[in-house]
Amino acid sequence: MEDNRNHYHALTEHSWESIRKNPNRLAWEKQPVPFKIYNNFLQMIKLDDANPLHRFIYRIGGITAKKVYPGVEYYLRTIPSAGALYPVECYFQAREVEGFEDGIYHFDVRNSAVKLLHRLGPDEGVEVHFEDNRQIRGLLFLLSTVYYRSAWKYRERAFRYCLLDCGHAHGTIEASAWLYDYAANVRYRFDKKALNAAFGFGDREFFLSSVVTGAPGSAISTYLDMALEDINPPYKRNAVIERAYHDTLVLRGCRKERRYSPFGFDKARFEEVIYKRRSIREFTGKPISKGMLDLILEHLRKPILSDCDEPVSCYYVVNRVEGMKQGLYLDDKLLKEGDFSQKAGYLCLEQRLGSESAVTFFLTSGAQNYQPAYQKAGHIGHRLYLVSEYLGLGCSGIGAYYDKETAAFLGTDEMILYALAVGQ
Repeated sequence: MEDNRNHYHALTEHSWESIRKNPNRLAWEKQPVPFKIYNNFLQMIKLDDANPLHRFIYRIGGITAKKVYPGVEYYLRTIPSAGALYPVECYFQAREVEGFEDGIYHFDVRNSAVKLLHRLGPDEGVEVHFEDNRQIRGLLFLLSTVYYRSAWKYRERAFRYCLLDCGHAHGTIEASAWLYDYAANVRYRFDKKALNAAFGFGDREFFLSSVVTGAPGSAISTYLDMALEDINPPYKRNAVIERAYHDTLVLRGCRKERRYSPFGFDKARFEEVIYKRRSIREFTGKPISKGMLDLILEHLRKPILSDCDEPVSCYYVVNRVEGMKQGLYLDDKLLKEGDFSQKAGYLCLEQRLGSESAVTFFLTSGAQNYQPAYQKAGHIGHRLYLVSEYLGLGCSGIGAYYDKETAAFLGTDEMILYALAVGQ
């Protein structure tokens, strides 16, 4: 698996030469619809803002704004997505949840509703395909990706974006759950192929992970008698992405993270932050305080409950932080002193966001389990968005960078997973 992981990551690296030799010309009229809509004959529950449980679900990926350009409409959500393409779909199983029949549901984002896909029978549940098959009392979320929504624009590199987007979905579930004093436990160790088949995904969609906010009981699930039809429209298949998914599907040597460290914010204000979160497009160039950066780093380093926790390193370039020397840092240690703002912008495919920010972050990993590591980077990135918004700062995720040049600048042989910029 090590070689397969490195093969896909190396195949999709950006360099100064590659983005100039192989530009991507988009046919905007062929952009995929970023919503999955099941048939109207299914039982539908409209999400009611007055219902706390409905608000919990809505905060995971509900629409918060709409932008209209000539010939194009963008629906912005509580979760960020590269290019506003939203390849991630959210399903959940409810058991002993007030207001929901025991069953499997799909979050119909476009209609701000959930649709019942399958009613659970005795001893039935998706847990039968999990390593721990104890029945979950409460909500068990399943996150998939319809990869062509992203591949339409980002081609083979899109699998990276799908994994990051799914990690951001973990972060939205974690944030929404914290408001109700629930812990969000990320699970990767389940039979994804079996659930792909049960949900009728075909070759166009596949599961990446699960997040549990309920609690396991003593009963176990012994079967899942569900066989849904594939309703995704026909998409152009991408053999590189499909191979990357299957090559990185089997997990080895997983370490569980059992610690939970909740946010330390005012909940009413934090709820507003979830809805207000946006990707900033430019910075003022003004500095932030060292106290702000310290609070950001504190929350980025908090453990993430997971059954396959992979190490992710957080390098950061300090461009404009009061009371701190400019330079490259790792774990509060100054690795290189100097003004590297222009270098950071260049590494981020010459985007001004990387040079005009107060701090530019680079998340890296040498993990052997590619999918969990990449999703963890997205999860950390979502925490960065939320903490920055809470502090009145702007944040922008950057999934495109010069891979090898970035690694050389950081002085690491780890994979570069994500870049993010924060500032005024």
